[in-house]
Amino acid sequence: MSERAIVCADLNRAIDDLRRDGFRVDLIYPADDPKTAVLSRAEEVVRVATADAPPLPAGLPEFAPAFVLTRAGDAPGQGRAGMLYRDLIPTRLGGRYIASHISIPDGGPVADWVHYHRVALQLIFVRRGWVRVVYQDQGEPFVMNEGDLVLQPPGIRHRVLESAPGLEVVEISVPALHATFADHELALPNGEKPGLTYGGQRFLRHVAADTAWTPFLGGEAQETGIGYATDGLAQVRIIRPAGPEIAFAPHDGELVFGFMLSGSASLDGSGLHPADSFVVPPDRRWTLGNMTPDFRLLHVTTGRLDAAA
Repeated sequence: MSERAIVCADLNRAIDDLRRDGFRVDLIYPADDPKTAVLSRAEEVVRVATADAPPLPAGLPEFAPAFVLTRAGDAPGQGRAGMLYRDLIPTRLGGRYIASHISIPDGGPVADWVHYHRVALQLIFVRRGWVRVVYQDQGEPFVMNEGDLVLQPPGIRHRVLESAPGLEVVEISVPALHATFADHELALPNGEKPGLTYGGQRFLRHVAADTAWTPFLGGEAQETGIGYATDGLAQVRIIRPAGPEIAFAPHDGELVFGFMLSGSASLDGSGLHPADSFVVPPDRRWTLGNMTPDFRLLHVTTGRLDAAA
């Protein structure tokens, strides 16, 4: 099988030119700002990349804790499959984590294909609108509505089919830099096979409308079951107020991430508003206060990934 390399100034244009010549995309990365793609046609393989394309990490990058506060309103960039990506953790915490606020302004069919990722963790949460998706071994396509969440275990094949206009999702992945691999052989849906694991994790679909609110510290939370599905690797909940403040003790793992879904609040005195996000170092105590009645927060924590590897 022959292989050649092309360095280009515009990756999207180079991919379009190759696809018109009968090539298909086998690999592309990073999803939020593609710099490298591999395409094939019969026995011919082409690797096309921009001059500043980063290499994929050989292993899991070392975690570098930091406080990060990202405000809403930053212009998103063009990502994979026509989606718009806003970076929520610009520091990437040493390359360990990426969090993206992804939108599809126009809605309708999505130019996606059956694909998978080599990741240690990947979560998708719907902030606004709806999206229709299909997953390997999970039966027929289904619609994720506002407040719904899926855990995409490592290597599971999936595809985004269509979305409402103005769809917004929050995606969190480990490591920050990872590739999207096409699977040209598997057609989805491919039936339903409950109970399977992928990379040691279980597929999980959290449906907000079916989930009760339960006490959580000084507030209430919808728990998602991510802890069970990841064998304790991560926890995800949606938080709302039930009193004047919610105080958080230091975390014994790595990531402490919050995304403002609605309402307003303060984080240790700093104001928070819809679509703001933050990362708190795990050894730090922190408090949410001044929460409005419509305050809702997506709250994500992870354990020590090195210990789990």
